[in-house]
Amino acid sequence: MLEWIADPGAWAALVTLTVMEVVLGIDNIVFISVLVSRLPAEQAKRARQIGLSLALIFRIVLLMFLTWLIGLTDPLFTVFGKAVSWRDVILAAGGLFLLYKAVHEIHAEIEHDPEAVTKASAGTAFAFVIFQVIIIDIVFSVDSIITAIGMAENIEIMVLAVIIAVAVMYVASGPVSHFITEHPTTKMLALAFLLLIGVALVADGMGFHIPRGYIYFAMAFAAGVEVVNVLASKKRKRRQVGLVTAEGSDRPMQETGQ
Repeated sequence: MLEWIADPGAWAALVTLTVMEVVLGIDNIVFISVLVSRLPAEQAKRARQIGLSLALIFRIVLLMFLTWLIGLTDPLFTVFGKAVSWRDVILAAGGLFLLYKAVHEIHAEIEHDPEAVTKASAGTAFAFVIFQVIIIDIVFSVDSIITAIGMAENIEIMVLAVIIAVAVMYVASGPVSHFITEHPTTKMLALAFLLLIGVALVADGMGFHIPRGYIYFAMAFAAGVEVVNVLASKKRKRRQVGLVTAEGSDRPMQETGQ
């Protein structure tokens, strides 16, 4: 059962599959971080824990039904000469949901309507946030596991890779969520990422595959620029505080001289 432990090829497959799962999990981290940013700190932490636990459960359950999962890629019906499978339908629906959610959140951020925010946080409540996390977890889990099939022959390697990847996602989700909450411009950037991911999922569902490398490079570049902006902003604030402090210390000296 554990013969693969002595196989170097199996370890190479585990490392490759784990890295791929972590990369594909970036989308999930961004979505969960944005979604829980409106919740109180304690509830946000619980929502992240529940959301990523569900992601782990969905992925493992899907791995146990590999035959059924592979069947999701079989043609379901044809539209304009193109075969459409359940996988296409799930990805397109998930992409549309991400587009709707991102546009809705951007509208709420720009309008700054206190009444709307209060209603959103009161009637979100925790269960509604978890419900949305479940929906997008299913979409990302299906995409992630179908992509992983064929990279490893052993189901144990796949399960172990998923567990390691979700553990990495959990560790990363806290700092990412905190950073997004603390910096409003970063939240807007994260929402732009969700728009980009939503378009990519809809395109995949329609048969137009956009290489994820391009998307993740754009996200990494934009995130790098935003980090530089945040650091520059902090430096300016420290300089302004230093100037105010210096001016305040000069005034008593001038008054004493007079």
